[in-house]
Amino acid sequence: MTQAGAFGQMYRQFLRLKQVPPMLVTRSLRSAEIAVTETRDDNPAPGLSGSFTLEDAFLVSLKLRDYPDCELWERGKCITKADVRAGTTYLYDLKRDPRYVIDKPFHSLHFYIPRSALDRLTEHSRAPRVGELAGELGVAHDDAVVRHLGALLLEALHRADQANQLFVDHTMLALTAHVAQTYGGLRRSAERARGGLPPWQVKRVSERLASDLGGTLSLQQIAAEFDLSVSHFSRAFRKSTGLPPHQWLLRQRVKAAKQLMAVRDLPLSEIAISAGFANQSHFTRVFSSFVGASPGAWRREVHGVPEGEA
Repeated sequence: MTQAGAFGQMYRQFLRLKQVPPMLVTRSLRSAEIAVTETRDDNPAPGLSGSFTLEDAFLVSLKLRDYPDCELWERGKCITKADVRAGTTYLYDLKRDPRYVIDKPFHSLHFYIPRSALDRLTEHSRAPRVGELAGELGVAHDDAVVRHLGALLLEALHRADQANQLFVDHTMLALTAHVAQTYGGLRRSAERARGGLPPWQVKRVSERLASDLGGTLSLQQIAAEFDLSVSHFSRAFRKSTGLPPHQWLLRQRVKAAKQLMAVRDLPLSEIAISAGFANQSHFTRVFSSFVGASPGAWRREVHGVPEGEA
């Protein structure tokens, strides 16, 4: 079973879902696996939720639907009842066996962050280890960063065939760093390097990314080639190029597509796949966001292709 499948089964059992929920997993912090999943049930069977395996890990839950009078349990006992509002964030410590009574429709986005991920993050930042996260059971947080990153990852979950691994790695790393800083007291080291990558590294990284337009390479794989942490590599690459790796890769796909569109009789669907896009719809959406025009409109304007042939 894949890591995504294993995590999906875990959530299915916890919430007694009818099917395995969609899941994305990243290992951008060495061997630490961080996961995000969307859970939803509009007609749940009433009863107490299942339990996660007791482990040194945390759940960060972004609520996407109101859940009035939610009965929360911890270590086998009812702790509190509280109204849960859409857009709020809750933190759960899996060592404490968090559970709740399922008796209404629910919809949430959950981030699984193991202790090992926080430890790797502090090692890379040369900072003291994060202790417990400051999140009491039943206490809602109005966290705009989690909402923003959650919206990006929700879109990726809904378009799993279009989300390249660089994007997932980058966004999940950003969320983990935010949680560590906001709720774990992580402070950035003053000694941390602030410069970009040297020119030879920029050249080599660019060649590696350009040779893999499909986006199968992970941030961890690329950073490891230069003996850098993922967080340092991502920050330095952005400083050197002006773009995070996944955005740089999308720009290269658009550039490759423009070159391919110089061949008039090449179908746009074929160009999309050749340039690393999941399909023509994905190609059109990304191309339009970068160029300001659809691929067909751009080709007609630049190359004079008749409208019926684009």
